Amino acid sequence: MSHPDAHQAGLFRIGGDLPVARLGFGAMRITGPGIWGDPPDRDRALATLRRAVECGVTLIDTADSYGPYVSEDLIRAALHPYPAGLVVATKGGHTRHGPDIWRPVGNPNYLRQCVLMSLRRLGLARIDLWQLHRVGPDCPPEAQFEVIAAMREEGLIRHVGLSEVSVEMIERAARFFPVATVQNRFNLVNRASEDVLDYCAARGIGFIPWAPLAAGGLAAGDNVLARVARDMGATPGQVALAWLLRRSPVMLPIPGTGSPAHVDDNVAAAGLVLDAAVFDLLDQHGRAEWRRLAPS
Repeated sequence: MSHPDAHQAGLFRIGGDLPVARLGFGAMRITGPGIWGDPPDRDRALATLRRAVECGVTLIDTADSYGPYVSEDLIRAALHPYPAGLVVATKGGHTRHGPDIWRPVGNPNYLRQCVLMSLRRLGLARIDLWQLHRVGPDCPPEAQFEVIAAMREEGLIRHVGLSEVSVEMIERAARFFPVATVQNRFNLVNRASEDVLDYCAARGIGFIPWAPLAAGGLAAGDNVLARVARDMGATPGQVALAWLLRRSPVMLPIPGTGSPAHVDDNVAAAGLVLDAAVFDLLDQHGRAEWRRLAPS
């Protein structure tokens, strides 16, 4: 069976020594509604994960809070023992109290429990990329960074990432450990983290844009993106992902889905090449939309 190849997007070395195809897979939407509980169709969720790997994806991004725990359990069920070169990145620091309810906790003892439990659920001796899902408000950031640094020294974590952080917070964390990745919301029409992206690009830090397709919203309407997609014989989502990949060599999009067929659609973006004129046209469109939609 033919399939797209995520390697067409090129490679990035997380932390300088961990190569991944630049187009990955986000494993949030293989859970139930509200990112809560089991998926409606477990077999379909497992098939989705396997299809991502068949399509050359080597970076799967998850979190202990997806389900909670459901996404990590499904990844192990679908893919363990993991094929050589597959990086399963996970996150900790978010507690769950129901569908679509997320409460960050940074207590060092809790963060250590997050890592140890993710190791057990995923069937790993070391997590190649563990990310602090949010800097918790319940204790100083430095207390959180200190325990993460200790777990890295113990060999429980290979590389450390942060999520939804400012440049200032990255620099505070970097006093305790090398920051290998940053995962902030970013897409064609959301540029709030452009300064963080530029900071990461200048330092070789991987930038993982979550909601790279704005939860599907970029595919709606007849606009510049839709017209470019028609001209290229592609979907708006594919063009939006291709724009991200061209935006920066440190960009690591992780589009998520619960459908094997949609995996193929997303990964096909890895082979889509935007010329400079099209990239600039989309960039201008995205900036205009961001100015229109951004809170004043």
